[in-house]
Amino acid sequence: MYNDKNLTCADCGQEFVFTASEQDFYAQRGFTEPRRCPSCRASRKAARNAEGGGSSYGGYGAGGGYSAGGSGGGYGGGGGYGARDRGPREMFSATCSSCGREAQVPFRPTSGKPVYCSDCFRSQRGG
Repeated sequence: MYNDKNLTCADCGQEFVFTASEQDFYAQRGFTEPRRCPSCRASRKAARNAEGGGSSYGGYGAGGGYSAGGSGGGYGGGGGYGARDRGPREMFSATCSSCGREAQVPFRPTSGKPVYCSDCFRSQRGG
């Protein structure tokens, strides 16, 4: 049906493979073929999310969307689901389950689930 295509990145000028399975994925969703290599797409997406000011759901599912056939490519998704129309995110007060300090979190804490301040959350994730 589709054959792998070599495309040239509009940003870095590197050649990259637009795999047959990626082409099928793009066609099913009506996307045009990518103009940037996967790493330039990822860095542009990261820059967009940084400018959006916390509207990217704190990175839930930030694994990068669709990765076609083990190629390591992947479509980065369109952004924050209408986040541009939304006002500032509502924050809730909680006590950090690790250090006991006051923490502001973007969700309503539920009993029985640990809540961490941003410092402890970062160290829990190992980075």
